[in-house]
Amino acid sequence: MTGITGLGRKNTFVLTIRDADEVSAALREALAEASPEDRPGLERAAALVESTAAATETRLRARWVRSRLAAAGFTGDVASVAAVKALRQVEPTLSLLAAVQLQREAVANPE
Repeated sequence: MTGITGLGRKNTFVLTIRDADEVSAALREALAEASPEDRPGLERAAALVESTAAATETRLRARWVRSRLAAAGFTGDVASVAAVKALRQVEPTLSLLAAVQLQREAVANPE
């Protein structure tokens, strides 16, 4: 996921878009036609897609927050005020309320 929409200065809702169903279907189709050499890799890929698809929206948002903090070069405590500041610097359209809500989700859902 490269971005989360809907978190502007006036909005605090999040729209999470997933395409795991399509990816999973494509992998199942590829598995049905796979050679014995390709099968182990495709089975591993299918398992990874299934485990990722099982992630809750809250966990996805928490993962997004951590990825954005990493992109900002932030290495401190995710629960800190500095983390909120770094998140808002890397995502300037986030309101303070949205940044704090996202930070709380990241703290509540460690990797």
